[in-house]
Amino acid sequence: MTLASTKLSQKFTEPLTIGNVTLHSRVLQSPLSGVTDLVFRRLVRRYAPDSMLYTEMISATDLHYLKALPKLMEIDRHETPISIQLFDCRPDFLAEAAQKAVLEGVDTVDINMGCPVNKITKKGGGSSLLRQPELAAQIVRSVVEAIDIPVTVKTRIGWDDAEITILDFAKRMEDAGAKMITVHARTRSQGYTGNANWEWIRKVKETLTIPVIANGDIFSVENAIACLEQTGADGVMCSRGTLGYPFLVGQVDHFLKTGEYLPEPSIIECLEVAKEHLQGLWDYKGIKGIHQSRKHLTWYAKGFAGAAVLRDRLCRIESLQDGMDCLDGAIEEIAIL
Repeated sequence: MTLASTKLSQKFTEPLTIGNVTLHSRVLQSPLSGVTDLVFRRLVRRYAPDSMLYTEMISATDLHYLKALPKLMEIDRHETPISIQLFDCRPDFLAEAAQKAVLEGVDTVDINMGCPVNKITKKGGGSSLLRQPELAAQIVRSVVEAIDIPVTVKTRIGWDDAEITILDFAKRMEDAGAKMITVHARTRSQGYTGNANWEWIRKVKETLTIPVIANGDIFSVENAIACLEQTGADGVMCSRGTLGYPFLVGQVDHFLKTGEYLPEPSIIECLEVAKEHLQGLWDYKGIKGIHQSRKHLTWYAKGFAGAAVLRDRLCRIESLQDGMDCLDGAIEEIAIL
């Protein structure tokens, strides 16, 4: 796979400007609930030093009532560029939450208007805002007025196939003051099923003047290039493709800047990173981190003989030692083959 044109190649060697923030990468790591904590972000950052990373989605209502900031909001001052993603349907709560985010040292504040999960949409947040464009615009205006760093929006193309409203919605977000919009090219009703319809991202790009980031079905360097060629987007955001594979953002970024592929990590290298991930979660969260690690470790265990058996063992671990023993055993077996 090569870049489609010299023009595209040149575009991706140039910085991406989001309001008053300059990024030296056009590849972003998506916020993922239960995934993009401090431990995961440090692994992604190792391979993608210039990319914008995002915290997990944080409830503005929860922040309003909590006396102490939740661990979800904790960032490393050295991990910039970094953004905190917020969700809610209350403009005043979101403005207040954004001010707290600024105090933590973030580069941008992102507002989630795309999460399809029922427990979020039933409370008026996430993709339910696609059906309330006036409120969504009011939220953006309130947050923009409350802070002096760029406000961005992540959303979907519509509620369902009968309500694809992204063009009007995205324009409203730009007019309200959003400095970038990320479009996941699925409807709310799709969830994460079916194929992303990148054509709608192209239409959004043609409609707006602010940067448009493409999201949806970016599982490889080839996917990223195909998406950029089809959409003309200003960058791509990697989501599920990074589960158990924190190398992806850096691989795509390297290709866009150089036109060269980085070597694929070996299975042993992936499992060694899995061990780091496990250790990091234990150090950061204790036994809760061990329980959370089960899903992460099973994502790493794929693509080799015995992977299914290893996944079955990893999803049952009760301690750091359990996990390390499983991973070390698998590494030893692979090294012998």
